[in-house]
Amino acid sequence: MSEPKIAAKKPAAVELEEGKSYYFCTCGESSNQPFCDGSHRGTDFTPQPFTAKKSGTAYLCQCKQTANSPFCDGTHAKL
Repeated sequence: MSEPKIAAKKPAAVELEEGKSYYFCTCGESSNQPFCDGSHRGTDFTPQPFTAKKSGTAYLCQCKQTANSPFCDGTHAKL
């Protein structure tokens, strides 16, 4: 697998907690989108760790094509 699977063509609205660490799915195979569940094992993909800068709703990419990973930048609209 060299290209990630498009999990969805819309962002996932998730509640993040300031200072908490999360692992964003980069392969698109996780059943816990947009977060990693380990489905990347055996591929060249690894989860992207990030720490929430503030608490509240964030829109995380599910098409896996964003230039602002893990956040949605609207690229899904062009797919």
